[in-house]
Amino acid sequence: MIESNRIYEALDLMGRLNIVLTRMDLDCNCREVLSEAMARFSSLEAQRLSRRSLLRARDHKDRIDAVLGLLSELDQLTENEKDRTVFTEMALLFDEISKSAEAGAAALRNIDPQCLPAPREEAPRPLSVIRR
Repeated sequence: MIESNRIYEALDLMGRLNIVLTRMDLDCNCREVLSEAMARFSSLEAQRLSRRSLLRARDHKDRIDAVLGLLSELDQLTENEKDRTVFTEMALLFDEISKSAEAGAAALRNIDPQCLPAPREEAPRPLSVIRR
């Protein structure tokens, strides 16, 4: 969620900068050059953010691959395993896969800002939850 907020902030900044610069009192040639430069900058920035998100998703895929290698030991376990903590450890590996999968999916969604959920503001906690 933090990463999607950063993307919104970057896109918002580019939009505000474009508005300010294009509303300046410039001659026609200068305005056209500026508009083209802003469009190119926006395109390059979107490409940079997409590349970063894709690299992040690949990193999470690699993490999942590594954890799957550790989980392959599950095939050698039986229900009669003397060291019962091994089952807790394997459960934690599944939890890690789940977290990496969610983070990888979020990184891929960041590539297309149209697919991002709207940024959320921190909701106030209900009074019944606040302890005194």
